[in-house]
Amino acid sequence: MVVGSMIGSGVFLLPRRFGTETGVLGAIIAWTIAGGGMLMLALVFQRLATRKPELDAGVYAYAKDGFGDYIGFNSAFGFWASACAGNTSYWVLIMATTSALFPELGDGATVLSVGLSSVGVWLFFLLISRGVQQAAIINRIATVAKVVPLIVFIILAIVMFDAGYFADNFLGGNGIEVGSLWDQVTGTMLITVFVFMGIEGASMYSRYARRREDVGRATVLGFVGVLGVFALVTLVSYGSMSQGDLAAVDQPSVASVLAHLVGDWGSVFIRIGVIVSVLGAYLAWTLMAAEILYIPAQADDMPAFLKRTNSKGAPIAALMMATGFVQLLLIWLLFVDDALDFMLDLTAALALVPYLLVALYGLRLVVRRETYSDGRDRTKDLVIASLAVVYTGFLVVAAGLDKLLLAFSLYAIGTILFVIARRERGLTVFRPFEAALFGAIVVGGVVGVVLLATGVEEIDHHPEPDRYSVVHESD
Repeated sequence: MVVGSMIGSGVFLLPRRFGTETGVLGAIIAWTIAGGGMLMLALVFQRLATRKPELDAGVYAYAKDGFGDYIGFNSAFGFWASACAGNTSYWVLIMATTSALFPELGDGATVLSVGLSSVGVWLFFLLISRGVQQAAIINRIATVAKVVPLIVFIILAIVMFDAGYFADNFLGGNGIEVGSLWDQVTGTMLITVFVFMGIEGASMYSRYARRREDVGRATVLGFVGVLGVFALVTLVSYGSMSQGDLAAVDQPSVASVLAHLVGDWGSVFIRIGVIVSVLGAYLAWTLMAAEILYIPAQADDMPAFLKRTNSKGAPIAALMMATGFVQLLLIWLLFVDDALDFMLDLTAALALVPYLLVALYGLRLVVRRETYSDGRDRTKDLVIASLAVVYTGFLVVAAGLDKLLLAFSLYAIGTILFVIARRERGLTVFRPFEAALFGAIVVGGVVGVVLLATGVEEIDHHPEPDRYSVVHESD
């Protein structure tokens, strides 16, 4: 589940996303920061899985136990919305990938693309509603199948590696305008968050594990293997063409780079892998999105209707709600420029607060000596949790205020579910602190929507090549 959740669409987009922001040096620094930071977060998940075995559903359960009902709810809802936004981006990429055969599909956000994506969304709903075990078997097959094209890409790119391109791209700016090294590194942070999402996959399904220690082991082993794939896919691409050309290739950029190296068959090979990979990841993340709503509903932190299961044991109400939200996001994309990048960034921004809360919860346990009465491993875990907090806090800053505020607009809307759940239980909706927090979220959400409206208008006047100031070698 960890590998299947993390290796989805993002890895196939890495060459261009990094090419538009940074050169080789910035990429190495970015992966060092992202890898080190996410490793700390993975280790926090590992520690929490063994020290708090009674807490299932990871992200939500830790936030609730540490910081109260409303913050726990926001962690669950934010991560759920992030999962749905990521699932929406999968359909955009599938349509953009197949547009090589059917140009009418365009960039994946045309009316035809949205219509076909909608059909796929509801077909998957029917599949998953037949039971979690059947879907998990399909996910396992897809996970194996999608790793093969990436390994082939890495091997061929190494064999055909051009040291001249790599050297020219090292500092950035080879055929493209880039900012300072700081700007280059921070510009890559959202895509690194996106590709690492799924690191909590094992903890989300911890209630199915026979042994709790396997949850932590799966998290760390899955992370280390996937980090190696992500870093190699990025770095070998700099040895294939100039950074300016890399920033201008079509998505999925792994397919475009391989086509540049070996011809059209390389693009076809990778595009098949993309479709298999994305469909497998969509399956895994749809399962996870349903779990994120179902588990809090069991604890009465979500409305009671989300507890409903069907005869196959699938959480049908939660699954229906997740599918319906993906459908709404697909329609929204008809009115947004750069639909794929927009949805990737929204996915990452929505996940930042839940990740930060997990890191803070891990730190809280250590500071309060909760589960550390014997003092064992306390110093080591204090360092790990502190680094995880610093990293996730850095991500919030690096993401940019506009994206974080836009995420707040969805948090504000989602609070409706919290209000319903509290009233069903006859409880006061907000404590004073929670009421103030809700007010701040609403204000931030309104500002985020305004920024989105003005930002979309600006992008309309700057087509993508101008936005990235690409200079082709032929120019």
